[in-house]
Amino acid sequence: MFGLTNQLRRASVSIPSNIAEGYGRSTDSDLVHFLYNSLGSSNEVDTQLLIAYNVGYLTIDDYNKISSHNEAVNKMLKSLIFKRKQ
Repeated sequence: MFGLTNQLRRASVSIPSNIAEGYGRSTDSDLVHFLYNSLGSSNEVDTQLLIAYNVGYLTIDDYNKISSHNEAVNKMLKSLIFKRKQ
């Protein structure tokens, strides 16, 4: 449980950290690179939530609630990437 919790925390913190680092860079291509990193971390969170549910650490209601929030983050990241790539 500790390992999964630790990985989930690290991936969750990585999402806004990469966004901040990307916005601190000088070009849109740098920003897009870090947004993709954030998207990867969001996908990690999704996988870790599924594992947590499958091993019984989360109820279906908790899984659905948290997963829904992460899905919204994922969609926002994809939208930001699309807009910055144009």
